[in-house]
Amino acid sequence: MPREGVSKLPIGVPVNEALTIMEILSQVNLKLGRLEEKFNHSIVNQALVQILLLSESVESTRIEGTQVTFTDMVEEQNSTNQRWEIIEVHNYRRALYEGYERIRHGYPISSRLIKDLHEILMQDGRGSTQSSGQFRKVQNFIGPTNSIEDATYIPISADKIDEYMQNLEFFTNHHPYKQPLCKSHIKDDQYIFDENANPLIKTAIIHAQFESIHPFLDGNGRLGRILIVLSFIQSKIISQPIFFVSEELEKERARYYDMLNGVRGNQPNWADWILFFLNACNRMADRIHSKLENADELAKSGISQLKLESEKNVWLYTFSDPFTTAKKVSEKLNISSNTARNSLNKLVEKKLLFTDSEAKRNKKYRNYDLMRILRD
Repeated sequence: MPREGVSKLPIGVPVNEALTIMEILSQVNLKLGRLEEKFNHSIVNQALVQILLLSESVESTRIEGTQVTFTDMVEEQNSTNQRWEIIEVHNYRRALYEGYERIRHGYPISSRLIKDLHEILMQDGRGSTQSSGQFRKVQNFIGPTNSIEDATYIPISADKIDEYMQNLEFFTNHHPYKQPLCKSHIKDDQYIFDENANPLIKTAIIHAQFESIHPFLDGNGRLGRILIVLSFIQSKIISQPIFFVSEELEKERARYYDMLNGVRGNQPNWADWILFFLNACNRMADRIHSKLENADELAKSGISQLKLESEKNVWLYTFSDPFTTAKKVSEKLNISSNTARNSLNKLVEKKLLFTDSEAKRNKKYRNYDLMRILRD
């Protein structure tokens, strides 16, 4: 039998499992604090924001079944006549960055923002764009086939979406009149995670609840993972979009889906989902810290080998655009084509970049050392 529907927020978990959650939570919070500090002192922090955004966009769309890789995106992101996988990754990055900009300027996570981002996400992709930016009007389901009889989960009916999304908004941002959310559905012996819970736990709950409401006909998974990042930003866990979890979720895709399904129905298991999410965050904090540290060392090593300021600037630019061209460097750094080309060739000479010596036109200059760090 498929699970059906999901309870409104807040949620409750057994007390002993809440204690385990709190133990892991303290570790992750400490690591994220160190990551933020490391990022603020990095000489390539702003350059890496864009490339980390791209990496997140690839990993999140791969969870949905696309076969595009991070290297594919770096190679093809500026090509014409792009295949739908590339378009989907581009849309994800655009939606994520748009959401970040709005949160940064004081807009809260809301149904209005979510609908706007969904419209960006669905542009020219594989799904239908007819209902982009609009909550579904019909029943949908999650399952291995197109038959509801084979469904593993049947979300709430369409007429309840606005009600459930308002509940999610109040959980995320607090009730506008400071009224507490109803807790009558939670057992007396459970520990309650409500709208005042730690931001990391709230983020785990927000993501799973959005996925369970499943308010759109398509794109719920990708948009739900964008909400993870926006929740991190809004709650000031991080100041810029540098910490993402999709890479870890993609590695354990089957478990990720199973844990999400576990919070649904009449007997939700929220503790296992929260622990799974926090452990993914814990591993990802280690990975991003290592990537940031190694990228910083690579940048400093390159600068120490260069004399001209123009060469140093071009070198640092490649940390946001690892497979670049002289034309792009000239445009982005507002320098002459000759200066861009000469600087790139100097970087090749120093073995900091690679270019195909046989290529005569539109030469690509590749920062393979950075790519290796980002994919490790």
